[in-house]
Amino acid sequence: MNVLKTNTLQEDLNQFSVRFNDFAVKYDHTMNHCPEFEVLIDDYSKFIISERNKEAWEQLVQHESRDFYQLVEDLRTKSALCVAIMEKYRALKLLNGTTESTNYFKNIESCIENEFGQFQITSESKVLLVGSGSFPMTPLLIAKRTGAEVIGIDIDDEAIELGRKVVDELGGDLNIKLEKKEVENIEYAKELTHIIFSSTVEAKYDILGQIHPLTNENVVVAMRYGNQLKSLFNYPMREVDAEKWRMVDNILRPDHVFDIALYKKA
Repeated sequence: MNVLKTNTLQEDLNQFSVRFNDFAVKYDHTMNHCPEFEVLIDDYSKFIISERNKEAWEQLVQHESRDFYQLVEDLRTKSALCVAIMEKYRALKLLNGTTESTNYFKNIESCIENEFGQFQITSESKVLLVGSGSFPMTPLLIAKRTGAEVIGIDIDDEAIELGRKVVDELGGDLNIKLEKKEVENIEYAKELTHIIFSSTVEAKYDILGQIHPLTNENVVVAMRYGNQLKSLFNYPMREVDAEKWRMVDNILRPDHVFDIALYKKA
């Protein structure tokens, strides 16, 4: 075991935890502190896809303690919160006339390409994104490139408000609707052809189980997730009920911040 590498990695994790704590409390619904947030999220994105960190991570996991497990859980929760804030900053910047993107957002946008593999989206598709956030990149890209109807849901009032303004700004002519709604309360579930779960939705696998009886037999689900080092930034893959769902593809992307598991009904 390379103690130096594992100690360095754990020190880095502790430092990120402190930085996330410091920044999360700074958000005041304005663009104040935006540049600092951008640096933090970009640094963290690079950290979790770094080949250099993978060996040390695997060694740490083999000797994990309760404290280490708690640190991982805390980092996942804090980074998800800070990503949500980062999306709010990006929306506010756009609405104030600034359109440049951070490396984190460029990474996410490149992930969206061909997300469903062979189960491609067409103009006849009806797509649901669970966890649309304040800057709904996925609905905008899908609707623009395919002409599909795309619905995004979120439980954050501010995210829905900002997201609608972003859609009006960038895709007012596209078939996109954003709603504050729980998945189990949507009345159009049987019409959905594709469902995407954001990687930072903690309850995504619980929701997957709940929507089985609500959806049609041909629905395709793209579950964004992160295992190993990527689990510091994403909720990881979980086992599914084999009587309900089967994995039909697992799209691993070493240079991207999350991977994608595709499911169809068993």
